[in-house]
Amino acid sequence: MQKTTPDKSRTLIRILWIGLIAGTLDALAALILNYKISPAVIFKFIASGMFGKAAFKGGAEMVVAGVVFHYLIALLFTGAFYLLYPFFKRGLRNAYIIAALYGFTAWMIMNLVVIPISQKAFPVIKFAGVITGIAVLIVCIGLPIALIADKHYKAGKFTAIRNG
Repeated sequence: MQKTTPDKSRTLIRILWIGLIAGTLDALAALILNYKISPAVIFKFIASGMFGKAAFKGGAEMVVAGVVFHYLIALLFTGAFYLLYPFFKRGLRNAYIIAALYGFTAWMIMNLVVIPISQKAFPVIKFAGVITGIAVLIVCIGLPIALIADKHYKAGKFTAIRNG
């Protein structure tokens, strides 16, 4: 069994905190932009990626499942972006450009891969929705992660998690 070093533990804790921040910002944006739709329906839609149409017939357990899946996805995107940040920084040098490209990439992955696979259908994509969705992911996911990772990177606090 591999021993976890203090640097690796700190990196994991940073990823968890940043993921919680990004996930909360993204959830708030979804709730605000879809204010005419019940928050329960929004989170049941997320849960429907795993449970199908049964998620919409479920109760609080499906809302909780949707919230859990939402944060899990946010944490996965956060972890990947945070750990890859030094690579992006070497090539692009500007945290704002990196954040914009990451927000765009996250939108592409979610809307062109994850949702079609989980919903077994391709979503209807409208131009205004694309622009809004990308902007939300840039502001709620890309910027917080990029700015925090950039601060850690410049302060020498950045530690990648590697084997060995």
